[in-house]
Amino acid sequence: MARLNLLEETRFERVPVKVYANQNEASVDVANRIASIIKKKQENGETAVLGLATGATPVKVYKELVRLHTEEGLSFKNVVTFNLDEYYPMKPDAPQSYVTFMNKNLFDHIDIPEENINIPDGTLPEEGIHAYCEAYEQKISNLGGIDIQLLGIGRTGHIGFNEPGSAPNSGTRLVVLDDLTRRDASRDFGGKENVPTKALTMGVGTIFKAKEIVLMAWNEKKAEIVKKAVEGEISSDIPATYLQLSDSVEFILDTDAASQLTRFDLPWLAHEVAWTDTLIKKAVVWLSLKLNKAILKLTDDDYNNNGMAQLVTEKGPAYSINIKIFNELQRTITGWPGGKPNVDDTNRPERAEPGRKNVILFSPHPDDDVISMGGTFIRLADQGHNVHVAYQTSGNTAVWDDDVLRYLEFVQDFAVAIDDDNGVTTNIYNEAKEFFKTKQPNQVDPEIIRTIKALIRKGEAIAGARYVGLPDSNIHFQDLPFYDRGKFSKEVSYEDDIQQTMELLQAVKPHQVFAAGDFADPHGTHRVCFDIIFEALKRLSKTEEWTKDCWLWLYRGAWHEYPIHEIEMAVPLSPQEVKRKRLAIFKHQSQKDVPVFPGDDPREFWVRAEDRTSETAELYHKLGLADYEAIEAFVRWRFD
Repeated sequence: MARLNLLEETRFERVPVKVYANQNEASVDVANRIASIIKKKQENGETAVLGLATGATPVKVYKELVRLHTEEGLSFKNVVTFNLDEYYPMKPDAPQSYVTFMNKNLFDHIDIPEENINIPDGTLPEEGIHAYCEAYEQKISNLGGIDIQLLGIGRTGHIGFNEPGSAPNSGTRLVVLDDLTRRDASRDFGGKENVPTKALTMGVGTIFKAKEIVLMAWNEKKAEIVKKAVEGEISSDIPATYLQLSDSVEFILDTDAASQLTRFDLPWLAHEVAWTDTLIKKAVVWLSLKLNKAILKLTDDDYNNNGMAQLVTEKGPAYSINIKIFNELQRTITGWPGGKPNVDDTNRPERAEPGRKNVILFSPHPDDDVISMGGTFIRLADQGHNVHVAYQTSGNTAVWDDDVLRYLEFVQDFAVAIDDDNGVTTNIYNEAKEFFKTKQPNQVDPEIIRTIKALIRKGEAIAGARYVGLPDSNIHFQDLPFYDRGKFSKEVSYEDDIQQTMELLQAVKPHQVFAAGDFADPHGTHRVCFDIIFEALKRLSKTEEWTKDCWLWLYRGAWHEYPIHEIEMAVPLSPQEVKRKRLAIFKHQSQKDVPVFPGDDPREFWVRAEDRTSETAELYHKLGLADYEAIEAFVRWRFD
C-alpha cells in the first residue's frame, strides 16, 4: 500500500489528507498550486496540462484562478485542459452541460486559447464513442500527460463518473450512471427522470497517470464517503478507494468533510487527547452504544479495552465518569421546552422565567415547523406561551404543476356556481395549461404560476399552524425576496431579507427563537435562512436590550438528528403527541405521498419525522435513560 509512513495521529488514513478550516482557504491553496505549475511551465517554455472537474466543489478554485488572471496577470495561453466527464447525450449549449459550466466558471474569463480546451463530446453517435475515447487518451499522452488532476467525490464514491464496479485500470469510456448520482443531479435537471442515464468519463487508469492528483471535498454531506475512501479497504464498490494505490494523490478537505475521519470523530482512538467535558460525553456515549451497555453499567475494563484507558486513568474510576455523563444527559430531557415556571432551573435546559415567553419559530419552508419540531411546537402553544411562526420562504418551487390546474379548476367552478365568472381565471388556466405543455426541465414558472403555488402552500401552512393552536395574528409569511431572486441569479443580496427579519424580531421581542440548523448543504435554503436570522439578531443585539434575554435554539429536519452528545434540550413526546404532530403534517397535502423534491429517502415526510424522533428516543433508552415514544432534540446557538 502506498504512503506507509503516515504520522501516528493519522494511522487510520491510507492516503495523505490535508484539512482546512473552510473551503475558501482550501480552494485558494489549490488554485495557487495550479498557478505555480502554470508559471513554472511558462518559465521553461512548456505546456501546462490540467485535468479539470465540474460540480460545486471546484467552483471557488476556478473563481480564484480567474482572480489571479484578472488582478495578478496569470496567463493561461500555455495551458491545455482536459475535463473529466460529460453527460451523454448532452448538447454543449444545454444549461446542464459541462461545457456551459466550464465556460461560465472559468474559460469565459481567462485567456486560454479555445483550441486548448478539451471536454468530452456528449453529441457523438454511440458507434463513434470508442474511437473518440481512444483519441482523447492519446491526445493526453501526446502532451506528456496531465500535470495536475482535480477531482471531486460523489456520494457513491465515484471519481469522474467512475461508478461502483469500475476497474482500477479503466480508460475513457461511456458509462451508466448510478441511481444515487442521478438523484443528486435531479435539481439541476428539474427531476431525476430528466437526468441522462449515461456519461462519458476518463477512467480510473487515466486519472492515475496524472503527475499530481488532488481530490477535494466540502461539507458534511461528503463526510461519510470521504471516511470510506480514506480509511476503508480498497474496493470496486467505492472507486475512490483506488486512490490509495497512488503515490501522487492528496485529499484536500474542509473540517466538515473531514469530520468523520477517526482523528476528528473518535480522536482518542488515534492519539492522546486533552479530555474536555464535550469530548468525554461523546466518548462515553460512543462506548455505551458500541458495547450495547447502559452508561451506568460501563466498567474500567470496558474503557481500557476500547482505547479509552487514558480517560479512565485521568478522570476515573469508571463509575465517577458514568454518573457524571448520565446526569448530564438526564438534565437535557424536559417536558417544558419554554421553561417550567416557579421551579429551580439550575439544571434545566431552559429558564423558568418569564413563565409566559414570547417565542418565534422560523420555518424555512412552509412545513419545516411541524415536520421538524411539531411536537414541541404544540407543547409550547399548549403551555400558554405567546408563540409566533414565521414562514421564511413561499416554498413555491415544491408544488406539482398538476396542483396548479386543479386549484384553478376549483376557482373556475366556484365562480360559475356563484354566478361571478368574469373570465379572468379561465384565461389564467388556459395560459398555465399551454405553458405546462412545453415546459422544459428546470424552467422557471411565470410569476402568476409561482404566485398560485405559493398560495397553495400558504393555505396549508395556515391550516397546520391553526391546528397547533396559533391565532392567525401570530402566523407570519415573510416570503423573503432572496428565494425567488435566486431562481434567476446566483448573485443575490440578502439585505432586504435581513431588514425584514429584524422588523419581525423587533415586533415580537422573543425570549426564544427556534431556527433550522441543517447546515450540511451550505448553499441550501435552510443555511441561507439561518444566516439571515443570525445577522438580524447580531445587528439588533447592538441596540436592543431584549436581545440579552433571547435564546436561539436550533432544530434539524426530517432526515438527521443531532448526535446525542450535542443535544442540549430533548423534548419527549407521548404517543398522543406523536399523533397530533402527524395530523399537523398532514395539513400539507401538496407535500404528501410523493413531494416534488423527495431527496434520497423514499419515505413520506411524516414517516421520516416519526422514525427520526423514535430513533432518538431509542438511543436515549439504550444509554440507560427513560423509554419514551419519541424525542425532538435541540442545540442552543451561543453568540459568544
